[in-house]
Amino acid sequence: MEQANKDRSLVSKVMDGLVTGIVEEKYGAILPPQDVLSKEFDVSRTVMREALSMLLARDMLDVRPKIGTRIRPMSDWRMIDEDVVNWRFRAKPDPVFLRDVIEFRILIEPRASAQAASRGSAADIAGVRDAFEAFKVIRPGEPGYQEADELFHTRIVVASGNQFFKQMAAIIRGALSTGNPIVTAREGAWETAVNSHRRVVEAIERRDPKEAELAAMAMIDHTTEEIAGTFAGAPPVPPSRG
Repeated sequence: MEQANKDRSLVSKVMDGLVTGIVEEKYGAILPPQDVLSKEFDVSRTVMREALSMLLARDMLDVRPKIGTRIRPMSDWRMIDEDVVNWRFRAKPDPVFLRDVIEFRILIEPRASAQAASRGSAADIAGVRDAFEAFKVIRPGEPGYQEADELFHTRIVVASGNQFFKQMAAIIRGALSTGNPIVTAREGAWETAVNSHRRVVEAIERRDPKEAELAAMAMIDHTTEEIAGTFAGAPPVPPSRG
């Protein structure tokens, strides 16, 4: 049992190292042969083979005869897998990726906020309020800011009661980790963020689904405008509904 746990830990470590190399474009389009990778990571071919198979199962790699192990485009990666989500968000963001992330948030978060208002339990809503109270006293760049923001958004998704929305929480957290450095760099961004978050939580507490949905949309609108300004001339980020 101890050896099995050690092997699993080693496979996970190799996977993490491979992904780091991939997102940093260390390997190009084709991975080196298994024996070369095994020597690079100082592991057995069995461990390397298992690590590669895990990435294959997540649609990150493609094995082709006479070609080798090809790295698939990030857009093909299985984003429903939380590990893949975290790995994908390690890569430097590009305009198309940020556009897609915002489109995802527009689809999920406003509806989740409305459902949190209409059917969230008292404990769920209290959790949203507690997360907001923690968030509003931390400024961007201070320890805990990112974690507090992610907790606020995650608790709204949980309060929605939708099991599929809950599965998407990792993508929302990744979106925040990517977008926040862009948004919070602007003057007055923190005050705007606090006010927009407050509007959402107050609407949820009043059990007002329509206002909660509109407030969440306005919160995303702010992010959209800031990112659009950063990537002027790039593929446009989508306008929100409303």
